[in-house]
Amino acid sequence: MNLPPPMTNTWQPSGAMQTKTVAPLKAQPGREYRPQPELLMPAGDLEKLQTALLFGGDAVYVGGLEYSLRAYAGNFDLAALGKGVEFAHSMGKKVYVAVNILAHNRHLQELPLYLEKLGELNVDGLIVSDPGVIKLAKHHVPQIPLTVSTQANVTNYISAEVFREMGAQRIVLARELALDEIAAIKARVGVEIEVFIHGAMCVSYSGRCLLSYYMTGRSANQGACAHPCRYRYALQEEKRPGQYFPIEEDHHGTYILNSRDLCLLNYIPQLIEAGVDAFKVEGRMKSPLYTAVTACVYRQAIDKWLSERSPYLLPDLDAWHLELQGIATRPYTTGFICGPSDELQDTAKMPLENHHFEFCGVVKGYDYQRGMIEVEQRANFGPGEDLEIMIPPGDIRKLALTELYDDEGNPLDRARHARQRVWIPLAEPVVPNSILRRVVRSTGHAE
Repeated sequence: MNLPPPMTNTWQPSGAMQTKTVAPLKAQPGREYRPQPELLMPAGDLEKLQTALLFGGDAVYVGGLEYSLRAYAGNFDLAALGKGVEFAHSMGKKVYVAVNILAHNRHLQELPLYLEKLGELNVDGLIVSDPGVIKLAKHHVPQIPLTVSTQANVTNYISAEVFREMGAQRIVLARELALDEIAAIKARVGVEIEVFIHGAMCVSYSGRCLLSYYMTGRSANQGACAHPCRYRYALQEEKRPGQYFPIEEDHHGTYILNSRDLCLLNYIPQLIEAGVDAFKVEGRMKSPLYTAVTACVYRQAIDKWLSERSPYLLPDLDAWHLELQGIATRPYTTGFICGPSDELQDTAKMPLENHHFEFCGVVKGYDYQRGMIEVEQRANFGPGEDLEIMIPPGDIRKLALTELYDDEGNPLDRARHARQRVWIPLAEPVVPNSILRRVVRSTGHAE
């Protein structure tokens, strides 16, 4: 079936998914609408790049082995990046490379050569934040368009003008901006605007954090964040050394710096009408399942508004939110889109909705002679389970698993080993990079 199915008749934000309600914009007679905004997806490796583009992304952003702010995302060496660019261009899509560290002197000697190699690979853009890196890029690879990273903390139109004058084609605005501020910057500055719409939010101002370096020696601004905002903390009074007092909210623990994750699904129409040129999803370190679900949902939400220019139907919102809840690891927030937010810094890890998805495997191929799909295992699964297959760009099929075989054709009771290749009988072929998943209820029940 195609997403979104009418899976439920109503959807109301719960305490774990708080969304400020704003009526979707309606078409204005005689108004000339802008081209479709770009859906920009994260890609931590080649598999995720392919998944992101097959499930609806218009472009991906990636990091090399150096100079990007996700040093532990897997990332791309030049050979893998070349394959990724070739794959994207074969689909008429784009690859942007993050070179957004805050560079130190030691980086400057080899950075020009790296930039030139990216130019040889014909990447579609660079994501930068450091003015020195911008200057080097303009000198060594002037043909590559520049996007200014959210790390530059652009929150006003004068800052946007400065970066435009430096040669930036696009600016990723700080996450701390409200909708009217985004619209005002777009209206006043002749530059493309990119906005984060989904994913993890740093508790520090648009990602500029010293806590990781102070506590672990790993600098967030050099791509090595240890995520200390996810640690558990306790209170100690100075005259009572060794006595730790928990700041308790519930049995899950205390996360006094732990922001909820961003979800601006309900605001896609307003952001389109505000003139946003690109919608960005965070998550280069997330799984292909996360990539597939977010790409699929936001692709459909964007396309539906552009084609109909009318309020989203409730069954559509139900289905989209249910999909996004299935990949959530923290409660969602709408961030600052309506102004100052009081729900970003959760003092407890609140329980999520009553279901989530488990990433079971990736389809690698189909054997027409045997009528079987080859799956690379990512989580333990076996016969007797009811699974689902996500098929690019947006189909979801139920799969009642009754048989499972190894490479030699021997029956298996489980796919137990990491990245084990297994075979599943399936009458109709599915394309590579389809996702095998399991729906798990909070009680532990899988269906």
